[in-house]
Parts: sequence; C-alpha cells; structure tokens
Amino acid sequence: MAFLWTSLGLGVIAGLANVFGGAIVSARAWSRTFLAYFIALGAGFMLATALTQMVPESMRLAPLRAPILILAGYFIVHFFEHSWLAHFHFGEETHVDEFVNPRVAYVALSGLLIHTFFDGVSIAAGFLIANWLGLLIFGAVILHNIPEGFTMASIMTAARKGPSAGLWAATSLGVSRILGILAMALARDWVSSGLALSAGVTLYVAASDLIPEVNRTPGPKIALTVAAGVGLVILLRLLIFPKLLP
Repeated sequence: MAFLWTSLGLGVIAGLANVFGGAIVSARAWSRTFLAYFIALGAGFMLATALTQMVPESMRLAPLRAPILILAGYFIVHFFEHSWLAHFHFGEETHVDEFVNPRVAYVALSGLLIHTFFDGVSIAAGFLIANWLGLLIFGAVILHNIPEGFTMASIMTAARKGPSAGLWAATSLGVSRILGILAMALARDWVSSGLALSAGVTLYVAASDLIPEVNRTPGPKIALTVAAGVGLVILLRLLIFPKLLP
C-alpha cells in the first residue's frame, strides 16, 4: 500500500496548490499575461504526459479497451463542461457578469470537481503502474492547480460569495482529488481502465481547455513556453524517472 500513501501525500500537496491559487485572488490583481505563461507551461507538460506516457501505457496494459476508454474520458469532461458549465476562462478572462447568479457558480464548481476527481484517479493509477509514471502525472497535475484554484475563487467572487467562499471552493477541489485517489486504491484491479480514462481527461484539459486559453495571448514566446512544458516531460523521463522504475 506504499503507492497509496505516496499518492495521498502528493494529492494533499496538489490540494494546497489549489488553495494557494484561491488565496492569491484576494491578495492582488494578477496580469492575464503572467497567468497565460503559467498555464502555457502546464498545458505543454500535460499534453506531453498524456500523449507520450499515459496513452502508450494504457495501450500496453489494455490494447483492446484503452482506445474506447480514452475517448470516454475525453468526452466525460467535454459533456460536463458543455452541459453544466457556462462559458468561462481563467483569471482576468472570467466574465463577472456571467457569474452573478450563485447557481451558475456552483454548477461550475461541480464541473471542476469532476475534473479534480480524475486527477486523483490519474495519480494513483500512475503509481500503481510505476513510480516514474505517477510522478510525471503528479507534475502535470500540480502545474495547473494554481490557475485552477484561481479560477474557482474568481467565479465565487464574481458570484458575490466573498473570499472565504472562494477559498472553501478551492479547498473542495483538493478534497475531490483525494477521493479520486481513494477510489482508484479501492478499484486497483481496474488500474488499466482508470489510467486510460484519465489519459482522455488529461488530453481534454490540455488540448481543449488550456491550449485555447494560451492561444488568446499572441506572440512566439507563449508557444515556446508550451514547448518548454513538452520538453520538460521528455527531459525528466529520459534523465531522471527511469531511475525510479520498480
């Protein structure tokens, strides 16, 4: 059960990143440019982790089921975002007038809770397979946790729920991730299915949520930041994580 304690410990760290993202909403006004570069690095890291590690490993473990489950994971998030969520963006691009209705804010929170639940499933599934894979997935998760907490707190603030509600909402994202880790631990015989579903979720968040947000910032520097995130995955996998294979 060592994988569970490792996953839970990293899940708590990821949750603290959500809370930190929520806390900075009330601390100061952050420029959209700064946030965009942070998201760009996370998008590249997530995209590379999904395509170079999670998808191939899923195909190796379950060659017949994996393609369908990857598609299912992709469309689970797609469905909830487009049926439950109003249109929103990270940071300054959150449209205040769209979130004055508290019901909409709670619907947005529900959608993000589903995403963070699968974050937890991804982390635990990764560690069940190999330490290097669990660490790579955790790296992909942590890089977008601060913007995620920032987003949720922004939505709550726009719904006039106040800073404390924003912090509680950001904290609930961390709790949802822990529940995902525990769910994967209880269903460890389904680890190949959990990894494939998580690969689809990660691919959607990177390519359909984060990359379009990055594209709103012009110039080659933002594209190079995405490339840096991709390169970081390759560098870590080649130079560091093979040493962690069991």
